[in-house]
Amino acid sequence: MDMHVFELFSIIGTIAFAMSGALVAMEEEYDILGILVLGLVTAFGGGVIRNVLIGVPVTTLWSQGLLIKLAIVAVIVAFLLPVNWIRHWKRAEALLDAVGLSAFAIQGALYAANMHHPLSAVVVAAVLTGIGGGIIRDLLAGRKPLVLRDEIYAVWAMLAGVAIGLHWIQTTLEVIVLFAAVVVFRMLSVFYKWKLPRRSLQPSALQPVIRDERHKESA
Repeated sequence: MDMHVFELFSIIGTIAFAMSGALVAMEEEYDILGILVLGLVTAFGGGVIRNVLIGVPVTTLWSQGLLIKLAIVAVIVAFLLPVNWIRHWKRAEALLDAVGLSAFAIQGALYAANMHHPLSAVVVAAVLTGIGGGIIRDLLAGRKPLVLRDEIYAVWAMLAGVAIGLHWIQTTLEVIVLFAAVVVFRMLSVFYKWKLPRRSLQPSALQPVIRDERHKESA
């Protein structure tokens, strides 16, 4: 497989997530330093977590000078965009997030597969690279992590990791098709609001009303 594809996905994911982090920071009315920090953390947080778990030195981050510069430029561009453009762009926020998820999930899976890690490690690398930055972004912004409560998100990163870990994806064309498939399925889950099963432990809002009515009847 052409390693230029690996680098391409790194660039795509970095730009997409850096802008995503910057937009969230501006929504929370952070200053320029906060916007820069949130953008960089979103772009590189997942990769740092992945490196820790698969045995890659975290200091390799500092060798990614080009990606860091691209992330900084992406954050500055997001900061300087006219408000009307940003509002229009926010409509496509889910697409931006889907592109970052797909690119980083595939990049993380390829990273682990090239190190000859087992399937479990490849899947973990795909998931953490794909969603790690988003989780850190939401936590720093004081939000509940989107990936753990909204439409199906991490599952698509997991399936991408499985496909690469089982060597179903061999050629550059197949990697590109996988990238497009993850983006499409993520957007379908947003559009149709596909969700994983959940169970709430919160009491039903109707129960207090029923108790009040019974109390009035007994009185």
